[in-house]
Amino acid sequence: MTFGQLIEEFLTGLRLDVPLPDGFEVLQPYANPAVRYNIHEMCARYYADAPTPRIPMWGINPGRLGGGVTGLSFTDPHALFHMLRIGPETQMRREPSATFIQMVIEAYGGAEPFYRDVFLSAISPLGFIKDGNNINFYDDPSLCRAIVPFVLESVRTQSAAGLRTDACIVLGSGKLRTFVEREVVPVIGYKRVVYLDHPRFVMQYRRKAAHQYVEQYVSAIESLA
Repeated sequence: MTFGQLIEEFLTGLRLDVPLPDGFEVLQPYANPAVRYNIHEMCARYYADAPTPRIPMWGINPGRLGGGVTGLSFTDPHALFHMLRIGPETQMRREPSATFIQMVIEAYGGAEPFYRDVFLSAISPLGFIKDGNNINFYDDPSLCRAIVPFVLESVRTQSAAGLRTDACIVLGSGKLRTFVEREVVPVIGYKRVVYLDHPRFVMQYRRKAAHQYVEQYVSAIESLA
């Protein structure tokens, strides 16, 4: 099977079979037929090979307006259509993190070279909602403890499909870094981890310097390629 077929099989078969703390719901976009179409097209167009293993670029977990809608990490409907040429054109408002990542991909040379070298996903490929709002899993200790086995198994499975296990990029330099260093690095065995400020932080607090952060992202990928 190609890398794309393995990843499609993984994503469309995702289940979280652990009890969550009271008040939390799972954001499960992959049950949606439109999302499953997006995943299939993405994997068939950009991952239909078995090349040198890709660099994993890990975010936190899907949110309701980006990966929670499209099924693709840091990819809102606008980027899905205009950058990846998948799905119908939409008038939905842009998601800031997806806007930034689209800038990175364009600076890297476009979707083909970017996705040839990088696998952009999330440490937790399923997201979480509480009181109608997105939750980063590490913000609640009980939720974080509950999903550690799920996170580690997800990373292992995707790595076995065709990802590098000597190095990765993590999109978060605070709590996500702490989690990765404590839970993930000892299990996967990454020798080099590059931590970058999260796209949402850039767009919310450093927007005027966004192009400098884009250059940091590109340089980080190139340093591991």
